Amino acid sequence: MTAQLIDGTRIARELRVRVAEDVARLKESTGIVPGLATVLVGDDPASEVYVRNKRRLAVEAGIADLHRHLDGDATQEAVAAVIHELASDDSVSGILLQLPLPKHLDSGPLIDLIPAVKDVDGLTTLSAGLLARGKPGLRPCTPSGVITLIDSTGVSLEGANAVVIGRSELVGGPMGRLLLERNATVTTAHSRTRDLVDVASRADVLIAAAGRPGLIGAEHVMPGAVVIDVGIHRTDSGLTGDVRFDEVLDRAGWITPVPGGVGPLTIATLLANTAAAARMQAELRGLLTP
Repeated sequence: MTAQLIDGTRIARELRVRVAEDVARLKESTGIVPGLATVLVGDDPASEVYVRNKRRLAVEAGIADLHRHLDGDATQEAVAAVIHELASDDSVSGILLQLPLPKHLDSGPLIDLIPAVKDVDGLTTLSAGLLARGKPGLRPCTPSGVITLIDSTGVSLEGANAVVIGRSELVGGPMGRLLLERNATVTTAHSRTRDLVDVASRADVLIAAAGRPGLIGAEHVMPGAVVIDVGIHRTDSGLTGDVRFDEVLDRAGWITPVPGGVGPLTIATLLANTAAAARMQAELRGLLTP
């Protein structure tokens, strides 16, 4: 058996088309153009590439590009001042603080300055609380994108055994909550999990988000399982994920490639969150009825 590839690039392109349609409808009905403020501190090459891609795709979807770039020696207070300014600006629908920040900055308090209604990355403490309580809010982009990828396979999450390998605040933690919302039976595994092979190999849906290249092999995968590889690592032989792709390909039922799997959905979901945030703000201002 050879797994079917989950084409994240195609699925993301289709989502971006829907976002562009939503943006056009919002502009026609209210005159509002959603605006995405990406905040980049310093000159980290990888971060610059990520932000440039987000900005380009946002503009293609009809979203205004409201980028801010601060010097790498910017103080905590200077970054906070920019976030406060963007938070009070009605033209800004969403604020994204690009991580990682320079080491002298504390990202947690800065992220928490973003209003929940503009938290298009879904990373503030308030957004995490809304997710934990099952209340409406903006959800983290990568876990939401993973749900979209799973849905594309037609495999039902209702009652499925789902194993998430990784427990980070960015991916693993919220991933488990989103799976629970879909009535999956969820196990979170991590670096101290005993007998990871036994835990993982019982999963109908296996999500590898440990940040360890090549961690997951065929022995971790139940035949026919959906395997989602969130990891992305630069190696001498190119980009690779947390999953040993060639080895798992002949065992899984569905699998995401790296690159071309989760990554494109993360950005497309960011744009969808920005459009949703603009709509929520229009409702709060009385320009739209909920």
